[in-house]
Amino acid sequence: MKRRIASWENGHSVPDDFYGPLVCEALGKSPVELGLGHLLTQDAQLLDVRYPPSPEDAFRSVDQLWRADLHGYEPLLLSEASQPAWSEASLRWLVAPEPSFPASPPKGHLRVGLTDVDAIKSTSDMFAEMDDRFGGDHGRQAVIQYLSRDVAPLLTGQYTEAVGRALFSTVAESTLLAAWMSYDTCHHGLAQRYFLQALRLAQDGDDRRLAGSILSAMSHQATFIGNFTEAATLARAARMGISGVATPTLMAQFHAMEARALARSGDARGCETALAEAARLLESVNNDDEPEWITYFDQAELAAEAAHCFRDIGKAQKAVSQAENAMSGSHVRSDFFATMVLADAHLAAGNAEEACTIALDALDMGTQLKSKRCAGYLAEFRTNLRQLGNAAPVRDFHEQAAEHRLWQEAREVKLPY
Repeated sequence: MKRRIASWENGHSVPDDFYGPLVCEALGKSPVELGLGHLLTQDAQLLDVRYPPSPEDAFRSVDQLWRADLHGYEPLLLSEASQPAWSEASLRWLVAPEPSFPASPPKGHLRVGLTDVDAIKSTSDMFAEMDDRFGGDHGRQAVIQYLSRDVAPLLTGQYTEAVGRALFSTVAESTLLAAWMSYDTCHHGLAQRYFLQALRLAQDGDDRRLAGSILSAMSHQATFIGNFTEAATLARAARMGISGVATPTLMAQFHAMEARALARSGDARGCETALAEAARLLESVNNDDEPEWITYFDQAELAAEAAHCFRDIGKAQKAVSQAENAMSGSHVRSDFFATMVLADAHLAAGNAEEACTIALDALDMGTQLKSKRCAGYLAEFRTNLRQLGNAAPVRDFHEQAAEHRLWQEAREVKLPY
């Protein structure tokens, strides 16, 4: 670091896009005052929300995002999701020509082979397991550090086209994980940018199934933050875009995401139609034909999605029934969500004491989870509890819940709808 500072002082180099803002802050000067006008352009690039027009743009953009995230670039971490970006990305992906490849041969010094691709896959799988057990805020920075320092150089290394396609697809899957983890911590603008980069990488990896799944994940986020029309459109675009290579599980999951969006928007009939189609598709699943990363979406997962839907369209008893069938016992965060939906459904059905007991079970279950989404579910339950005033079950619940970290965090959550 001393050599770096000396180089700046001697005029041999200038602070880059990450050290530059720190220097500006330390000295209380603007980039223009310090002759660092290039930072203004880089800020605009980092905060731009668009579908990358080429593989090279995707490499550059995702590398910048990883580094900015790793350095805690606040404007990016605090940014909001963009409604137009969802529509642009889904349309551009749907009408995209054949997968692209870098226009000129990669010039990096690293020689990349399939063993490197396998290493990325194995490492990402390990991080995904941590995310599932402990929530997105547990190991998110470790994921970003790995992607920035170990994976980014491979994208500009030397590889054949076959290796390149496999590399792009695998990095897309890893970037999708970064997006999910960022979404779980409610860094919504950052998560959206990661989803967009992952979508472009999946396109150039010639992996339309993964690209469809990325659109479905974007739909999930859009529903969570209250953009229900966009969420339904994203789910439909995913379904349309992979029609030639579709599998029953993928299509079922896309229908379920559409149902979630329709339920939140109050379209009960459309929601139930989409759920029925998802259930029909899951009956014909052959896991030997499914991508490994979608096999988690089984009957229990569909029941969890249906429970959300029935809760949102006011069919409390159906929500209770579905939520009781949604407990997998193997996915902590998913089981937490299903348990909270069960509590909400009992509350809506007039079973306040049962609802509070179940919510306490969820808090015990979520002790190890670091997830602002989980806190969001609790914040919604807190809002619904207010309708009961100071009833005895509510008083008892608040007394017992007060010691739980997630319940304390729920006080700070601002619901998006």
